[in-house]
Amino acid sequence: MPFHTLSVTILVVLVLVHLHGTEAQQQPLVQGLSWNYYQKSCPKLESIIKKQLEKVFKKDVTLAAALLRVHFHDCFVQGCDGSVLLDGSASGPVDSEKTAPPNLSLRGYDVIEDLRSRVNKECGSNTVSCSDITAIVARDAIVLTGGPQYKVPLGRRDGVTFATRNATLANLPSPFVPTGTLLTNLALKNFDATDAVALSGAHTIGVAHCTSFTRRLYPTQDTTMDKTYASNLKRVCPNANTNATTNMDLRSPNVFDNKYFVDLMNRQALLISDQDLYTDKRTRSIVTSFAVNQTLFFEKFVDVMVKMGQMEVLTGTQGEIRKKCSVRNSNELLISSVVEGDNMGSVESL
Repeated sequence: MPFHTLSVTILVVLVLVHLHGTEAQQQPLVQGLSWNYYQKSCPKLESIIKKQLEKVFKKDVTLAAALLRVHFHDCFVQGCDGSVLLDGSASGPVDSEKTAPPNLSLRGYDVIEDLRSRVNKECGSNTVSCSDITAIVARDAIVLTGGPQYKVPLGRRDGVTFATRNATLANLPSPFVPTGTLLTNLALKNFDATDAVALSGAHTIGVAHCTSFTRRLYPTQDTTMDKTYASNLKRVCPNANTNATTNMDLRSPNVFDNKYFVDLMNRQALLISDQDLYTDKRTRSIVTSFAVNQTLFFEKFVDVMVKMGQMEVLTGTQGEIRKKCSVRNSNELLISSVVEGDNMGSVESL
């Protein structure tokens, strides 16, 4: 066989293998979602979001982790329906999803609302959902801090039902639970051990409040924590209730990479739920594989992000497309009616 013919044959085989691998990794989508959902109705959607986030993160890179966390918290409670963005609740402020303890430290709502306005201006107020904007923002938070690029399936609709405080507490993973509990809880949402470890890898960026880890320092030090690391943390948090924060990833806190897993192997994880992933035999080898192979971590992280982003989504005619992310459209109509009624009453009394 001539050399040029052999080269062409090898090239064709390599292309076919690549295409086959891509298809193998392509996840099935929930009915109603699409990889190019806004191609015609809002073609500039992703560029609008990315361009603005570049400016936001240039001013405050810590917002990348905060916005990624908003997407996590949204999807784990009642599905990816934008319910965490809503102000208020069905039964008073004490029962609000947004004000439930795990969500009190969430930030970045104003960034999402600003993007909502920009997208409305470009494509109209009845085109792109807040839940889709939140999913794209999470992806760009990862990419713009050094993480993997990937396509986000789109077509979600926004929920019109408030999630309760109890539902929020029941569905969000706690930073205090051991790996066994974490795996059991995540299995109920169709996540396996690899998914659990990959999702936890999001802690490679962001900060944690002292109260989420000081029980590992006081009254006695957790034996699974490196002593020097613990001593440094005590300077940040001199007592159990100190109101301060510190980086989740010791080595590269503002870069989305695999160094979080290196932290775990060196007993330098901040949260007990993170460190236990390396202590527990069921997940130890997964942690190690991600620590030595960033490409593998990125691949599995993208898989689980796409999977998570399709949890209990509303599509088609379900839900609505909120004009403002913090308020249901029905609420806006109600407020408008009340205001108009008050105005008419004022006119009649003149």
